[in-house]
Amino acid sequence: MTGQWKPVTLASLLGAAHQAGEAAVPLLIGVVVDEAVRTGAGGRLAFWIGVLAVVFLVLSVSFRFSLRCAERAANLAAHEVRTRLAARVLSPDGGGGHGRLSGELADIATSDAQRVGQVNLALPTAFAAVAGLLVGAVALLRVSVALGLLVLVAAPVLLLAAHLLGKPLERRSDAEQDRAALASGVAADLVAGLRALKGIGAEATAARRYRATSRSSMEAAVRAARSRAWLDGWMIALTGVFLAVVALVGGRLASSGAITVGELVAAVGLAQFLLWPLSVFSWVNGLLAQGRASAARVAEVLAAPPAVPPGSAPLPSVAGRVELTDVVSGTLRGVTLSAAPGELLGVVARDAADAVSLLAVLARDVDPVSGSVALDGVALSSVEGSALRSALLVAAHDAELFEGTVRENVTAASGGRADEAMAAAGVDDVARALPDGLDTPVSARGRSLSGGQRQRVALARALAADPPVLVVHDPTTAVDAVTEVALADGIRRVRAGRTTIVVATSPALLAAADRVVFLAGGEVAASGAHADLVAAEDYRLVVLS
Repeated sequence: MTGQWKPVTLASLLGAAHQAGEAAVPLLIGVVVDEAVRTGAGGRLAFWIGVLAVVFLVLSVSFRFSLRCAERAANLAAHEVRTRLAARVLSPDGGGGHGRLSGELADIATSDAQRVGQVNLALPTAFAAVAGLLVGAVALLRVSVALGLLVLVAAPVLLLAAHLLGKPLERRSDAEQDRAALASGVAADLVAGLRALKGIGAEATAARRYRATSRSSMEAAVRAARSRAWLDGWMIALTGVFLAVVALVGGRLASSGAITVGELVAAVGLAQFLLWPLSVFSWVNGLLAQGRASAARVAEVLAAPPAVPPGSAPLPSVAGRVELTDVVSGTLRGVTLSAAPGELLGVVARDAADAVSLLAVLARDVDPVSGSVALDGVALSSVEGSALRSALLVAAHDAELFEGTVRENVTAASGGRADEAMAAAGVDDVARALPDGLDTPVSARGRSLSGGQRQRVALARALAADPPVLVVHDPTTAVDAVTEVALADGIRRVRAGRTTIVVATSPALLAAADRVVFLAGGEVAASGAHADLVAAEDYRLVVLS
């Protein structure tokens, strides 16, 4: 996050200037007492009051711009962390979100990223506090060597105490963030599956699960808050004792005549000034403790190994030949099949698990245990991730829609054929049933649309992307038979000259295919035209049942 060092440095320097001005105030008041009030010289009194006004102006401006720079650096850092997390989770090589619920990832990208960014607020504040402490110590040395040495000796002790007392807070902040992320993940998971939960009457079980997770998160937050309170309380107590000692020593020196009344006023003022730089160490250490805990969680996501080894080969031009040779992966047991450039290939799987395994190797979510998957003779495992996603797009059956309008969902990845794709997928019919047509807002995950509407918009988005090779999985399960036939014709028309693989059991889609491959028991059981294959009982039971 090198882009934030400039505002952090500027905030640190301005903060140091502010603290120097704060330390100068009690010294100047002491001078006013000794040189102006004591002598009664009106001119000197006016002069030193003017100097004091200038110092107040400088420290006020320095504080304002120091805080502005530090807040800017903190927000820039949090934004950069969020950007890197999003890039890692969305990486074509996968693996960034492995083993984590979507809500948990969202919590890391918001709460944890914000805490990491707050480090850029803590660092300038800590620098300013140290600068204030040093300036105050030097000022006290000017008043009294004993007072100055007292501050210089006690400050490192207080810093060490803040660090040691902050250790429990760091551990409990880590636990608090883990529990909060899990609670967010469970909540998002339950909301996403609310309709299914109601369908099976599992609302009470789901509510109990969330209550238990939420209570665990609350207890972790309370423990972290208790640690923060102990840290703040102990640091305030230690700081108070220290300042009392400074005031006591200064008073004894003044009563013995070792320092003047003005110097005593300056010493007491400096002792009060030192309350902020000393007490701020507790606040800074708390931010750093929480930042370290959150940074560890962010680092786990960023350092997650890719789901598959990244490739590096480019794909300058794509004809669209897809070949699987003796592929063993998931439930597939030595599958060999191919799709010629421009062919519309249908794939029927008697077992749904075979379809899932096939889609996984085509999308390169996993690499085959043995065998190979190639595009135009180039193994998918050797192709650079972004190039592969641009050349071969797998549109999953459960593809989610985004917040925005219907039009924006389709044109998000449009290759320039959005209108044609929407017509082919029947989105025009969907738009006529919506209040604002194509400009109708779509809620998160498309829940404001019916299942059939959502499916047609998702199909239009895949068609609009216009990749050289498109793989679609069951794109018509939520529409009626008449619409299904229209969608099959639309897919064939829009994808003319482009390789298309349709993994489905829809008779309408399979009838529109140039050729159909039938998978049974993890192997290719038959291949041919749909009209020919339908004569076989196994195939007929799958596609006509």
